[in-house]
Amino acid sequence: MNEKKIKVVTVLVVLILFAHTHLQAQIVKPDTLSNWHKKFTFTLNFNQASFSSNWKAGGVNSVGFNSGLNYKAGYEKGHSKWDNEIDLLYGFVNNSGQGFRKTLDRLYLDTKYGYKLNDKWDIFTSLNFLSQFSKGYKYEDDATGNEQALIISDFLAPAFITSAWGAEYHPTTYFKLRLSPFAPRLTIVQDPTRFTKTVGPEPYGVDSTKTTRFEWLAFQMTAEFDKEIFTNVNLKWRYLMFANYETLELKTIDHRVDLMITAKVNRFINVSLGGILLYDYDQDSGAQYNQLFNFGFMYSFQNFEDKK
Repeated sequence: MNEKKIKVVTVLVVLILFAHTHLQAQIVKPDTLSNWHKKFTFTLNFNQASFSSNWKAGGVNSVGFNSGLNYKAGYEKGHSKWDNEIDLLYGFVNNSGQGFRKTLDRLYLDTKYGYKLNDKWDIFTSLNFLSQFSKGYKYEDDATGNEQALIISDFLAPAFITSAWGAEYHPTTYFKLRLSPFAPRLTIVQDPTRFTKTVGPEPYGVDSTKTTRFEWLAFQMTAEFDKEIFTNVNLKWRYLMFANYETLELKTIDHRVDLMITAKVNRFINVSLGGILLYDYDQDSGAQYNQLFNFGFMYSFQNFEDKK
């Protein structure tokens, strides 16, 4: 992307942000008559850099975006509870001379039905889906020293579908813990032979002659925290542990932590810092992590007031 195009994109983004300034960035409209609690959050972040051809300090012209969308809808009546969540995240950077490169990519869907035992405990069944939107690459030099892009992931490659059955502990509105002694999981890798050279002979734990792997006997634990810990500062994290009873060893237990701290600069602008820590022996023998820092626009709407 040349310097002229970068400047055009910059102007467009600024105009979009200013076009939204008539909106209140956070809207809370309590609806005490509804059995539904709904919360919608959208973020848009932008970064850009450009340099003149004679800029002696060096640098690469670039433009980047990342955006996130989170929607939660919960229904409660009597002893019945039904919670749903959509959590989407995508980002990219376009560096001059290197082209488009993905920086963030997450597609997470979750639905849970629970039966209330008391104020702090439910029994539940849930179904969740985790994948990504587009191809993922790793970049390395070939024998001639030229950089090449090697595909290591894609939409539905991998994808994880987990059905969990168990009990949920929720002592407060901002923390919940799910314990699922029975949590069968399906791993999907479309066209797994694409990844045998870059990921391994069994990409993401799936036999390269097949496209799926079933783990019927498994345990899953998830914990979630979402709270304003200081004025205008929110902490949100999700921890997931998955253990297959049939291959149960300490090194084969999967762990994933998603964390985000968001601070409101004003009612239109926010700053956030977060990342993901992942350990999955079927993917890599070591821990994986990513980190992100955002400065941009955030809009949210909910039909209930948060309890302090």
